Amino acid sequence: MSHTRTSGLWTGLILSAIVLVLLLIFILQNSAPVQITFLGLSGTLPTGVALLFAAVAGLLLVAIPGGLRILQLRRAARRGARRTD
Repeated sequence: MSHTRTSGLWTGLILSAIVLVLLLIFILQNSAPVQITFLGLSGTLPTGVALLFAAVAGLLLVAIPGGLRILQLRRAARRGARRTD
């Protein structure tokens, strides 16, 4: 059986849907309010939502510099390819 882009897309969509369902279950099961204080601001959030926000913030702390580095490397590779032509 051959692997196509469409089958890869469907596999990705199914796995994403499963992860979203698991996240929803996690948030619904961890709905007890928790006090959050950040930079002088204070409020309450459900525990699951607070942990999800923390995970997203951590993801952004890794993804943004990583994405910028990839762009930097692509630009350098293009410059190097032009010099060899």
